Amino acid sequence: MVDIDYLTFLENILTDNRKEKFLKVLENRTKHFTIVVEDIFQMHNTSAVMRSCEVFGIQELNVIEQRYGKSIDKEIAMGAQKWVDINTFDSITNCIDTIKGQGYQIIATTPHEGDCLLEDFDIAKPSALFFGTERDGLSKEILKRADGFLKIPMVGFTESLNISVSAAIIIQNLTNRLRKTDIDWHLSEQEILEKRLAWAKNSIKDIKRIEERYFLEN
Repeated sequence: MVDIDYLTFLENILTDNRKEKFLKVLENRTKHFTIVVEDIFQMHNTSAVMRSCEVFGIQELNVIEQRYGKSIDKEIAMGAQKWVDINTFDSITNCIDTIKGQGYQIIATTPHEGDCLLEDFDIAKPSALFFGTERDGLSKEILKRADGFLKIPMVGFTESLNISVSAAIIIQNLTNRLRKTDIDWHLSEQEILEKRLAWAKNSIKDIKRIEERYFLEN
């Protein structure tokens, strides 16, 4: 549970414009969809996907680091790592089991024949959208355990897009459609309080000193 007194204390340090911005952004945040990237060799692509999540209102990004252990490129992310929750997994199995346990269906994004086209995808179910490596696509384990497959319609000679481009197109399309429905896609009241607290802490310089002073006095 969030300590409301502590949240109020921190938010009183922020400007009114900052607090209003938090509330406005949180109104459009969702966990109805979550994004998963698998072993992305070029880390700037993961950073770009994170940026797309932030821009289009996806609150969580899941990163499978089974083969490549790299850090987020903060220049590419442009601060998005402060506002998006990053969950890391050391194996595909652990990631899928965790996400399925949270009630998501596993959707593999692939360019293969027979996959569901983007505009036909049923957005009603909470879905985890998996994106694969630049070189090899998604692993066999993910394809085997997927509940469905999704692809972007293309009319040119090229059969695939860069992962960061694909993610941006899919995230924008699905979140835009989602907000036009009566599906309960918003964050819960508790989740909003948790994000307000986390974002306030991320916005205040010397937060450790301020925290220490607050808890000593209270």
